Amino acid sequence: MLFLTRIPAAGVVALRQGCSCAVAGVLNQPSRSNSSSSSSSPTPPNRRTPLELLQDKLSRGEIRPDPHQNQITEALQKVYDSIQGYEPPKPTGGIGKWFGFKAEKVEAPKGLYIYGSVGGGKTMLMDMFYDCCEINRKRRVHFNSFMTDVHTKIHEIKSKQVRDVTSTKPQPFDPIKPVAEIITADSWLICFDEFQVTDIADAMILKRLFTYLFDSGVIVVATSNRAPDDLYKNGLQRSNFVPFIGVLKSHCNVVTLSSGVDYRTATLKGEGMHYFVKSEVDADGAMDKLFKVLCSQENDLIRPKTFTHFGRNISFAKTCGQVLDSTFDELCDRPLGASDYLQITQFFHTVLIRDIPQLNLKLKSQTRRFITLIDTLYDSRVRLVVSSDVPYKFLFSNEKPDDIHTSDEHRTLMDDLKITKDSQDASSNIFTGDEEAFAFERTVSRLAEMQSAEYWSLWEKHR
Repeated sequence: MLFLTRIPAAGVVALRQGCSCAVAGVLNQPSRSNSSSSSSSPTPPNRRTPLELLQDKLSRGEIRPDPHQNQITEALQKVYDSIQGYEPPKPTGGIGKWFGFKAEKVEAPKGLYIYGSVGGGKTMLMDMFYDCCEINRKRRVHFNSFMTDVHTKIHEIKSKQVRDVTSTKPQPFDPIKPVAEIITADSWLICFDEFQVTDIADAMILKRLFTYLFDSGVIVVATSNRAPDDLYKNGLQRSNFVPFIGVLKSHCNVVTLSSGVDYRTATLKGEGMHYFVKSEVDADGAMDKLFKVLCSQENDLIRPKTFTHFGRNISFAKTCGQVLDSTFDELCDRPLGASDYLQITQFFHTVLIRDIPQLNLKLKSQTRRFITLIDTLYDSRVRLVVSSDVPYKFLFSNEKPDDIHTSDEHRTLMDDLKITKDSQDASSNIFTGDEEAFAFERTVSRLAEMQSAEYWSLWEKHR
């Protein structure tokens, strides 16, 4: 059995970098590094602005004319113009503490929060804006990955905190500020894809984290399927989260992209090429054949692999080089999370998932993991092959259990939070599954694109 270590960040960045997709309206969301070739400065004569880049794509027939996308690009153009010549100072680190200095708030231009239905082109437009910004300290990241990184940094800072062993009193320490300083030193322009809040741990720290970021001059551009006021809707202890919405709206203009068109499915060609329905074809045979072809392109043997993440060994029974041949149970029926799936994208460029059942809220934990898995694979442009009991359009059923509070997981959580079935928090979407049902629309749209030849060609370009 082969044990792996984490790929160096530079290698991951090199694998993931790329430019926007040349498919009409298809959302291209390559992970980007936070580096660029020059610092903030007035736009060079030969550097295209977001509006110019949009017009260029239209003239070459890469995308279709869409007045809604044009309006969003105009809003992005305003942000682009406002940051020319702008650059906040880097955090001074710990030296100010010794002299009692207090950092002043930085007056920064407003960012932009773009929301709308799936497949409308939000990410494509944000990526165009990102590509136009030639600055050193910028970052483009999926929101789930960003928050995973934040929690990792919080854990590291807490573990290094020196405690006064002579004192019996609790020593207050907030790790959020040093985490915010690390982020700000690295990036003052952050573009978030799929801004969503489903985790109570994220919800409880967002106001403090983003207040520090905004006060330090960070500018945020974000895409989301939800309006700001609908973030963490019906979430546990949402009253503690609501102040964050005001902070976000005070630092970002809010615009909506609602063209009513899902360009991922509207432009799909070669449907079914990498998605096999078990009742219609010999799915296992087709998967075996494709895996054999992929293995022939790898310089490795078919073998199990194990990698270590946060002190845990995560094993897969069948891999070959950078190709993973897995099952739904291996990936979604054991306790894996966003950070684990992110590790998979660093080791494998192609993932085969066999035997996906029709998902419903009786399988809520597995469904939630599957949504996170597809989001992570899609954002990293990992190629996907699937065999399932049903076509992707019918992969999710709204069937709910008779009692949403009967699972061991839910009973334990309710006991820990002292929630009764009759309390207001008992109707939270963590129990009802409404958030999963909402998010699955995006998952279906992405599955449609991920099986296409156009999507598969993206990895070759990024390679």
